[in-house]
Amino acid sequence: MNNSVRNLVLFVGGATLGAALGVLFAPDRGSETRKKILSKARDLSDDIMQAAKGKYQDMVDQKDRFKEKAQDFMSDHANKPEAKTHV
Repeated sequence: MNNSVRNLVLFVGGATLGAALGVLFAPDRGSETRKKILSKARDLSDDIMQAAKGKYQDMVDQKDRFKEKAQDFMSDHANKPEAKTHV
């Protein structure tokens, strides 16, 4: 598992644990606690979406770089005679 995925999993796990502990020890009424949970869930959802969008853009950028390198390689080797192998 690469570091960014690991970090995202740890972040989500920590946020979930924090929300659960907050509910357990909350001195507020139930309706207020539910509002807080909903707000935190929305914040967490936004954070996850931003992280996912960032990773998606990183992958698109990497694909574009790979495509450009492949096109450069093909252009460089398109007019060169192929190496002949002897069997």
